[in-house]
Amino acid sequence: MQFTWKKGLAAAGLVCLIGYFVSVWWSFEPDAITEEQLSAQAAGPEQQKVIGYATTTALITTMETLLQKPGGWLSNDVMPPSLLMDNMPAFEFGALEQTRDLALVMRKEFSRSQSQSTADADLLQAHTKLNIGHTSWLVPSAESEYKDAVQLLKQYRARISDPQNQDAQFYARADNLNEWLKEVQKRLGSVSQRLSASVGQDRLNTDLAGDSAARQSTPNRTSQEIKTSWWEIDDVFHESRGASWALLNFMKAIEIDFADVLKKKNAEVSVQQIIRELEATQQTVWSPMIMNGSGFGLVANHSLVMANYVSRANAAVIDLTNLLSQG
Repeated sequence: MQFTWKKGLAAAGLVCLIGYFVSVWWSFEPDAITEEQLSAQAAGPEQQKVIGYATTTALITTMETLLQKPGGWLSNDVMPPSLLMDNMPAFEFGALEQTRDLALVMRKEFSRSQSQSTADADLLQAHTKLNIGHTSWLVPSAESEYKDAVQLLKQYRARISDPQNQDAQFYARADNLNEWLKEVQKRLGSVSQRLSASVGQDRLNTDLAGDSAARQSTPNRTSQEIKTSWWEIDDVFHESRGASWALLNFMKAIEIDFADVLKKKNAEVSVQQIIRELEATQQTVWSPMIMNGSGFGLVANHSLVMANYVSRANAAVIDLTNLLSQG
């Protein structure tokens, strides 16, 4: 009986050890898409540049990478070891949010010539499927819906690459690009605030600032302390890593498809600055855990470092928006 008990304990320990190494392997973050990859894929069947091909490809590749990386889509897994993992699911969710934002703007802005034009059918369905809950594991599962969205995006990409097809379009205009950049500003601003709240902040209420006649449904306190829960600090950090990773992919594609617009506005360097700041967010984290020291304390605070890069990227996005808005 004692021998059997020891064998059972050893077997359980071996299973836990294997599960640990599998979870570490599945936690490796994917590399960003290179500009060379997008440039090589930006040409259509006749080796002529197809406007919108790089952006659509970046969107497709980002989702395919999330679905095909080691372990696949982990956010909706209900079995160990992925059930016990939270860093990679947070990364997936951050990237998915950026993907949803771009898919929405592609449906509403990039593929439409004016406000009265109809939405592209493939983009409409793809955006709908991308909005399924990322933790859904029953029928339909998140993976199946996201794979369907990828196929719909590939159909749209094939249609804009066909010179004989006049129905599918991608309009690279300054006003369209600005609409997406506004969504990026909101996303990066939210990410930066959540990262900064790792040490707690006493924030003043500025909800109605700038308009003396402004009102809100329920009154708020003049100030309140905002602090991220100790249990959620690493999740917020990895979610911001995923959001920055996906945005980095998209910015590299925007640089290709909107090259003429950026050149006309003399804004190429602004995009390059955004890319540089986003690349800094993807540096290797050598610490075995996300540290949460005070701002000027002895121990590092990885969230504040990430917030710095995200804030700088957001400032560059705001500058780019202003440049594009000028005549």
